[in-house]
Amino acid sequence: MFICVKFCCLLGYDENREVTIGFCEAKNLLPYLGPHKMRDCFCTINLDQEEVYRTQVVEKSLSPFFSEEFYFEIPRTFQYLSFYVYDKNVLQRDLRIGKVAIKKEDLCNHSGKETWFSLQPVDSNSEVQGKVHLELKLNELITENGTVCQQLVVHIKACHGLPLINGQSCDPYATVSLVGPSRNDQKKTKVKKKTSNPQFNEIFYFEVTRSSSYTRKSQFQVEEEDIEKLEIRIDLWNNGNLVQDVFLGEIKVPVNVLRTDSSHQAWYLLQPRDNGNKSSKTDDLGSLRLNICYTEDCVLPSEYYGPLKTLLLKSPDVQPISASAAYILSEICRDKNDAVLPLVRLLLHHDKLVPFATAVAELDLKDTQDANTIFRGNSLATRCLDEMMKIVGGHYLKVTLKPILDEICDSSKSCEIDPIKLKEGDNVENNKENLRYYVDKLFNTIVKSSMSCPTLMCDIFYSLRQMATQRFPNDPHVQYSAVSSFVFLRFFAVAVVSPHTFHLRPHHPDAQTIRTLTLISKTIQTLGTWGSLSKSKSSFKETFMCEFFKMFQEEGYIIAVKKFLDEISSTETKESSGTSEPVHLKEGEMYKRAQGRTRIGKKNFKKRWFCLTSRELTYHKQPGKDAIYTIPVKNILAVEKLEESSFNKKNMFQVIHTEKPLYVQANNCVEANEWIDVLCRVSRCNQNRLSFYHPSAYINGNWLCCQETSENTLGCKPCTAGVPADIQIDIDEDRETERIYSLFTLSLLKLQKMEEACGTIAVYQGPQKEPDDYSNFVIEDSVTTFKTIQQIKSIIEKLDEPHEKYRKKRSSSAKYGSKENPIVGKAS
Repeated sequence: MFICVKFCCLLGYDENREVTIGFCEAKNLLPYLGPHKMRDCFCTINLDQEEVYRTQVVEKSLSPFFSEEFYFEIPRTFQYLSFYVYDKNVLQRDLRIGKVAIKKEDLCNHSGKETWFSLQPVDSNSEVQGKVHLELKLNELITENGTVCQQLVVHIKACHGLPLINGQSCDPYATVSLVGPSRNDQKKTKVKKKTSNPQFNEIFYFEVTRSSSYTRKSQFQVEEEDIEKLEIRIDLWNNGNLVQDVFLGEIKVPVNVLRTDSSHQAWYLLQPRDNGNKSSKTDDLGSLRLNICYTEDCVLPSEYYGPLKTLLLKSPDVQPISASAAYILSEICRDKNDAVLPLVRLLLHHDKLVPFATAVAELDLKDTQDANTIFRGNSLATRCLDEMMKIVGGHYLKVTLKPILDEICDSSKSCEIDPIKLKEGDNVENNKENLRYYVDKLFNTIVKSSMSCPTLMCDIFYSLRQMATQRFPNDPHVQYSAVSSFVFLRFFAVAVVSPHTFHLRPHHPDAQTIRTLTLISKTIQTLGTWGSLSKSKSSFKETFMCEFFKMFQEEGYIIAVKKFLDEISSTETKESSGTSEPVHLKEGEMYKRAQGRTRIGKKNFKKRWFCLTSRELTYHKQPGKDAIYTIPVKNILAVEKLEESSFNKKNMFQVIHTEKPLYVQANNCVEANEWIDVLCRVSRCNQNRLSFYHPSAYINGNWLCCQETSENTLGCKPCTAGVPADIQIDIDEDRETERIYSLFTLSLLKLQKMEEACGTIAVYQGPQKEPDDYSNFVIEDSVTTFKTIQQIKSIIEKLDEPHEKYRKKRSSSAKYGSKENPIVGKAS
């Protein structure tokens, strides 16, 4: 699971926090009491209390295996990254078995490690998020009898970032208590309706005194209490109306913070409360295995990255390719995947990927001795091509596979052909026919799809084919297996078995459908393997699959695969890879506000299925149904967030177009940010785009933000900055270059070893002394490699200076107790 966290920060910089998470498995979950002990489990990822991702359900297991990946950008700050394990319940509310909650500042402690985390119990008193703005003052008063006492003034100003309750903004109120050994005076604020950022602005007064000024005439007992023992406790609650109020968090502030100053004002993070519930031991709940890699980057303005970007973009032209900056990065990184992701995006953005991928693939071929194993390893070349196909091949997968995958997932046909897994009443012959029908339909669609294959993929397949033929001139099949090992094994077969990962399906399929897709994927993968067809043998270990595959070992399948591979590895331009066909960009379920409704209109917000292509934004009652409403992309004037106060709902944005603005509520902050980004990209080059917009809604005859009464009045806030106009490949080259700079910085020790290895090779003409220091590096030309390393080190040193300057400014600008850096308050 890959999670990228992006925050805006001061001084024109962008700060990026990235988390790579391998969501692996759980074990030893708490069983049901009674005869049926198994559970149907799934996991969620939450930013504090907001769910942003949900895994598939693993049925009837106490040790479920998930193994899923997910990528998203986080548009807001958070305290905890949490993982919840649920037991699926069809008739009642899903049961939370346990959780793993990791503080944001502790994520780096788990970086690069695969760890079993013990599940912790979940209770309402530990599920908190948000912060409180508080001011305390201490005044002296003269009482009626002439004695001097202290009066504590507590001003609760506001809260920010309170959680959603049942998907909606809460109705919060606060209790303010002065607590000491002999007293517990409590007062309460008013309830604020439907908001996660309530503005209380209420002041409360408490009488306090010091022991030296104590008299019997005081209004309360303070015999063993002085001001040093008192504290203010703020408890936040959601008003439940007819049901029980829900605890939202608390803070405790000792009154002695006023010891050196008569006034204290700060933001505090809400803390959980230990309610004494010890019914479950943490060891009894089970464990969750996660692999977490955490990095934090600060993206500087573009001008800082020129030298590093230039050096990286020269990589395809360096001879040999192993002496290039891009290749050296992959050699010194702990995990090649860390280097591949930003490298491919950057090279792709500048049309340099094809020559680079060709060069590293040629290096791969030098070490390949058997034509049957061509491009089967996990090398830099294969990883680069895998990433490239995911980026540029998304639309190709949708137009090719999605209609058939929808049919398979929406039907209930059984395709199980393993005799051991057959259910009672299943007919294996009928299942075999069902499976063959799907395989044939999918296979025929794939082999007829060559005109939809993106030109970039065709260009690389052409290069692979030519190089494979030159490397193995006596093998007539290698020119095809070099291409099929990517397009069938690493592209189509993977997308078939995991349609949700490739955005071909909105949700995870059920267990029976996953089994069907697995069988189809195995067959398609083997059909595309040239050797299995041409040599009349398959690689299946299962007897039942070998028998099933005999149905496809006919000349027609061999001819069809050969023709398809010929077509996608030619140099002819494919028409559909241009902009003549609409590119499918995003789809999903959200809520839209009815056009022209008032606040009291019935069913103002309705659930709809939204689809965005490069031509239009539409919404439908259900996926696959006719569009209810269509907005041509060329008519979009701006896409902006909508203030929560408009409808007392979180995660809202507005699509401003030539008619009335469309107000939409996403399911979480991550999804809202993704929709805003992709809508901004697709409409960035439109004519008549707005420079100003209204951040709030037009309701009941006026704009809530500026109170203007004319619906057509000019916006009161500047539109946010634009983003890259490339709608098919969303690449921020500064961000990718910053990621590469961070990787070089993290790997400086290995870079130094590689530099020393080059010197050793140059002096001794080979690895004659201490080969362990550099035997794992690929160094074909020590002189050229040494020069490149020197350039890398020089550029990294120059980039270190502005990064250090930014870190110092950031640490001094965010005062402890400010809204950006709140105090971690005392908890129970």
